[in-house]
Amino acid sequence: MTVLITGANRGIGLALAHFESSQGKEVIATTRGDIPAESTGVKWEKLEVTEIASHRALASRLAGRPLARLICNAGVLMDRNQTLEDGYAPELWAQTFAVNVTGVFLTVQALLPNLLLGKGKIAIISSQMGSTTRAPGGSYIYRASKSAALNLGRNLASDLQPKGIPVGIYHPGWVKTEMGGSGADISVDESAKGLSARFDALSLETTGCFETWDGRPYPF
Repeated sequence: MTVLITGANRGIGLALAHFESSQGKEVIATTRGDIPAESTGVKWEKLEVTEIASHRALASRLAGRPLARLICNAGVLMDRNQTLEDGYAPELWAQTFAVNVTGVFLTVQALLPNLLLGKGKIAIISSQMGSTTRAPGGSYIYRASKSAALNLGRNLASDLQPKGIPVGIYHPGWVKTEMGGSGADISVDESAKGLSARFDALSLETTGCFETWDGRPYPF
């Protein structure tokens, strides 16, 4: 089984790469920067998720290789500590959506032939902050981008179900990463283990699900 994980150079993505590899899967991990030093059992590829040329180059390198699992993990949080009165500049909106939403779509689009060959699954790492039911305010750009990623995943699930490809959208938990901070609830290893179990359980019957890392359905 071959798994591809975007944005895997640190945090949840790196923990997922190591965990999936430890389970005997062949892991392809992407990064837009330098290849991490810790790469045992993981094959690294360069990918800038916002650039179509980078996607086409990756797709060319992986042509004919079946993928059993695509994990769209790459994401950014750029509006921390912004204020409603004078923050949230337009460039922050554009850059965040380019990674968190367009980047997901371009990844799926570029690697769809590989997923069809491998009868694979797609996992989109969104966030509970993308829920429109639970909207406590603030973090407008990040929340809107993760809500859009959730919507994208739901629509991909509808279109790809007849092709045999299930799509799941997941909240990874409040994780102790650079993004989540040291006061978060769970470690990257706990999140990765839980998410991997959710990916295993994903099927055409559950496609379009929005779940937490530990298997609880989350309100849209």
